[in-house]
Amino acid sequence: MASPLSVLTSNRDFRRLFTAQLVVFGSDWFVMVPLLVLLPELTGSGVWGALVLAVDTGINAVLLPYTGTVADRLDRRAILIAANVAALVAMLLLFLVRSSATAPLALVAIGAVAVAKAFYSPAASAALPNVVDPEDLAAANAVAGSAWGTMTIVGASLGGIVSSAFGPYVSFAVAAAGLAAAAGLTALIRRPLQAPRDTSAPPPRTWHALIEALRYIGARPRIRALVTVKSAVGLGNGVLTVFPLLAGVYGVGSLGAGALFAVRGAGALVGPLVMRSVLNHRTWLLPGLALSMSLYGLGYIGVAAAPWFPLVLALVFVAHFAGGTNWVLSNYALQGEVPDRLRGRVFATDMMLATLAISVSQLGAALFVDHVDERVILVGCGLITVLYAVGWRIATRHLTLADTAPENGDGQPTDDDTARIDGTRGTG
Repeated sequence: MASPLSVLTSNRDFRRLFTAQLVVFGSDWFVMVPLLVLLPELTGSGVWGALVLAVDTGINAVLLPYTGTVADRLDRRAILIAANVAALVAMLLLFLVRSSATAPLALVAIGAVAVAKAFYSPAASAALPNVVDPEDLAAANAVAGSAWGTMTIVGASLGGIVSSAFGPYVSFAVAAAGLAAAAGLTALIRRPLQAPRDTSAPPPRTWHALIEALRYIGARPRIRALVTVKSAVGLGNGVLTVFPLLAGVYGVGSLGAGALFAVRGAGALVGPLVMRSVLNHRTWLLPGLALSMSLYGLGYIGVAAAPWFPLVLALVFVAHFAGGTNWVLSNYALQGEVPDRLRGRVFATDMMLATLAISVSQLGAALFVDHVDERVILVGCGLITVLYAVGWRIATRHLTLADTAPENGDGQPTDDDTARIDGTRGTG
């Protein structure tokens, strides 16, 4: 089996896709961290930062069912490039955010960037298995799963440093330049990013395509289990709302806020790489997912009780070590279960549920952030994640991913698969 390093060094197209994702994720944090510090300074309220986070994730959740169908119908390379260019243009609005009166422009800009990301994310996830050989998929997932964590470290750390040293607007300029570079890297990928389609039949209408994907998910307990995994960590994501405020409590300012986001990314980077062996044991995947959800919640309950900022950083690392593992394990399992022609829609549904959960958590945190102690929000989010993990594991206790469900040519279950579905219905 290939190692993460070997698949990265030997496969030029995968390397380009991975590097483009690094740049996209880094640009995202080069914008977000300075903006989360800038808006409270301009407005005197933590609500604006919470609203930015909620707009970012909420718009994704609303659009993902549609953008998933686009990823299955159009050229994924063109989608990725167009999304990068659109996000670049939207970021130019951030240069106009100079006072409390212009703070709403930040919501408009981030909302437009969120639209672009809603097209980018399912297309990139669905494209990954097409740029690597099947035997390299596990290693490629371990590498790709580290992209977000890697650039959260780099983007959050450098975003905080550059913003502190040169101001947030320099960070915004660097992010825009990064998106232009990502578009160029994607254009250089030579392998097709989707399997050949039957061009003799017209593509299904969007609504019919959505219904087809939902029926596919609904008929398979294992798929239902996997597309509801990320929601646990999503429901705990309200903690991000208090990161800048938590940095203020410990007196560490913008650099401290950047450090919190960077350590979050470090955990998400290290988790998938350390836990890569789980990908080779399909029977471990579902128990591993339940454990990772629980550890995320317990980590933030610990953050609420931590008396020292270094201990806060350590616990945030642990929480996102678990969160990053959760994300990669569920992505890998879905890629092995879902045929290519449905993969974009299934991944879009998966991300829609996760981003809806994140939006609910962040909006809930926004309602309380100016009225309760930051630690109350941390404990609340942590407890919700732990309780979700326990309920999810009870509901999926009879399922296993030890074998891959056979599919016929049109992505429908065979008779044997239907028998297994009937025998386990209701457990997912």
